[in-house]
Amino acid sequence: MRARDLGYETLTALLANRARSLLTILGIVIGIAAVIAMTALIDGMRQQLVGQLGLNAARMVNIVCWPPGNQPLDEGDIEEMASDLSADYEFVTSYSYANPASVASPTAELEYPSVIACEPEYFTAMGLEASQGRLFTSEEAEDGAMVVVLGGSAVNDLFGTPDAEVAGQSLRIGSDSYTVAGAVPNAANYQNYPIIYMPAETATTRIIGQQGSVSQNIVGFAHEGLDMYAVAAETDAYLRARFNIPEEDPDSGGDSMTGYVYVSTAQEYIDQLDSTMATFRLLALAVAGVSLLVGGIGIMNMMLTNVTERIREIGLRKALGARRADVTRQFLLESVTICLVGGAFGILAGYGGAWALAGVAGPMLGSTGGELVPVISPGAVALACGVSVGIGVVFGRYPARRASRMDPVEALRYQ
Repeated sequence: MRARDLGYETLTALLANRARSLLTILGIVIGIAAVIAMTALIDGMRQQLVGQLGLNAARMVNIVCWPPGNQPLDEGDIEEMASDLSADYEFVTSYSYANPASVASPTAELEYPSVIACEPEYFTAMGLEASQGRLFTSEEAEDGAMVVVLGGSAVNDLFGTPDAEVAGQSLRIGSDSYTVAGAVPNAANYQNYPIIYMPAETATTRIIGQQGSVSQNIVGFAHEGLDMYAVAAETDAYLRARFNIPEEDPDSGGDSMTGYVYVSTAQEYIDQLDSTMATFRLLALAVAGVSLLVGGIGIMNMMLTNVTERIREIGLRKALGARRADVTRQFLLESVTICLVGGAFGILAGYGGAWALAGVAGPMLGSTGGELVPVISPGAVALACGVSVGIGVVFGRYPARRASRMDPVEALRYQ
């Protein structure tokens, strides 16, 4: 039987029982839509969480090092580390925290806000970009310019609304006046707190110098394409050798007198997040799989009914010379066609369902900020198409083989 004739016979058979075909297709639509919607929603949640953490590039390394003798690292030590580990890092930068007595805008005043004293590279390492205005420059950082960048809830707390235009506004921190260069989006760990980013030289001169010395927090930004776990291990080994810090005691973890090193990568957080999301995805696929199993059983039931109703037709075809393979292909193609049509509509329904679920789940995730956008990957669509064909073949094979094995004489006698 030619492919064109086979396709025509398949279409004719399905249209002859429109209601039955549509109800059978509906079972596949529901299953495929569930797969697409749930995977899209889970992938969208992952993308949102990763974006909020500022870990899109997964190249950030947090470094904590305290040499023996209770002596924190200074800028010279950090510069030397950056030079020695230049094969691993594009740059290594430090930042510290300061807490001035108050910060005031023309409309509000906050007591003891958090000030992060950092270099411009800090924003790159943390994946922060200006949501309005600009970030302070390297020249401003070197000159100790009186500029700041607002983050967390600082825009809302100081200017009354999170959408306030702050670039160019003036703030009074302590007894000094600063110009707001711009603002950055909320970082997940700072979103509920007012954060003010200030050039390190400015903060050291104006705030930190009056409070005494503070410890330096270190961030490295690795070269693209490196194994982040290997980078972390090499950094740990370098610092222990450089400052004669013993290997970590699993019971105590070290102390300020014997020294300690702790190196963590953004990739670790992403891997943990992926592991958690993979569990949710597996559960969602299991639930959707039950729907597909029910749909597959519905297809088998429909095809067995079709075979029973068309016994005389099958006998006539075989009497006229149709081979077993021809009859098998005809009924198998009907089953696969139903699944492909159901899969196509299921993908569309799943896409719409993903956006509907995102609209419901988005406000629930409002504490982490941002609109939840479903992510439909080509892999999920390919999986849906493959599953559709697979269901058609698996659940249509038995009815097709049953039809092909009928005795044409007995079939023609069937009433």
